[in-house]
Amino acid sequence: MVEIMSPAAGREANSEADQLSDLAARLRIDRTIVLVGLMGAGKTTVGRRLAAALGLPFKDADHEIEVAAGRSIQEIFDERGEAEFRRGERLVITRLLREPPHVLATGGGAFMDPRTRAVVKDKAVSVWLRADLDVLMRRVERREGRPLLRAEDPRAVMERLMRERYPVYAEADFTIESSPGPHATAVEAILTALQPRFGAAPGGVP
Repeated sequence: MVEIMSPAAGREANSEADQLSDLAARLRIDRTIVLVGLMGAGKTTVGRRLAAALGLPFKDADHEIEVAAGRSIQEIFDERGEAEFRRGERLVITRLLREPPHVLATGGGAFMDPRTRAVVKDKAVSVWLRADLDVLMRRVERREGRPLLRAEDPRAVMERLMRERYPVYAEADFTIESSPGPHATAVEAILTALQPRFGAAPGGVP
């Protein structure tokens, strides 16, 4: 089935894209942008849109870990445990941060590792996508493959993770609210937040 977009919706989409392009055009990104936050915060979806707006590659740390290990995240957790997974995660993220600037979405626990956090702070710019509990639960319930949520009460697990991780996520360079609305809103907020740090002066001179 072919979906036909109404003229009004088309104009709105074009206006939104133009606004993101205008914000992105003012930036001179010279290091990788790392997205951190809990599962369900929208790191992958927002990351892809942010990368597209900036004309940068997008990479997902969990996917890169699976490629490097030759098995799924779930299998790594089951076979090797979380500690071994975090070690491999740190190695992969460190390798990725040696590459040219891109947008990198990380797993929910990556930024909690002090050594991973130190590498991110040294080599990249970190953005915390912050979301409230109800938003997170609505999003994670749509997807399987969340090892840390395989419990009788996933909501209680998520509440615990928020208590443990939010104070650490707050160490990120920028905090952006991930609302229930369109992901483009978060992309626009990130591009706006990056202006003082990476914005170019008129004429393209940083």
